[in-house]
Amino acid sequence: MTGIAALWIPICVAAVIVFIASSIIHMGPFWHRSECPKVPNEDKVMDALRPFAIPPGDYMLPRADNHAAMKSPEFMEKIKRGPVMIMTVLPNGPIAMGKCLTQWFLYIVVVSILAAYVTGHTLAPGTEYLTVFRFACTTAFIGYAVALWQMSIWYQRSWSTTLKATLDGVIYGLLTGGAFGWLWPA
Repeated sequence: MTGIAALWIPICVAAVIVFIASSIIHMGPFWHRSECPKVPNEDKVMDALRPFAIPPGDYMLPRADNHAAMKSPEFMEKIKRGPVMIMTVLPNGPIAMGKCLTQWFLYIVVVSILAAYVTGHTLAPGTEYLTVFRFACTTAFIGYAVALWQMSIWYQRSWSTTLKATLDGVIYGLLTGGAFGWLWPA
């Protein structure tokens, strides 16, 4: 077993490396550019929704009040007519990138801490690089990617979007595993 206090350097280095890699992936002309296509007649859709002043949050449309109502002819007609959607409404105005980037970095640190916890409770100091890499990489991959799959299963998120995020998770996991293997205490 390796205590988490001995793993702060790999935790921090992995977090910084993953943050830099994610910035490059998302700012470059890579695989995320096509994830959210433009809605047809965007201006008309925005004009139509604006008077409702929908507060920020997640919504389902149409949404039945209970299980029995889901079977009603009225609800079935709404589903048939459409549109059927799950949507996230953001606050109006510019996206607060500083806040988002801070939260993302904290998330990366948490995933790195979890990778350190699992790897540290499994392996002793002086463990060879590839063994450390395997444990840290797998744990980080699970933290970055596996939980996203349920969004495609339950909420019909595009599988291509989920697979792209899974590829990101593979890269972040490999980088985390590499940092831990490299900096594992002797």
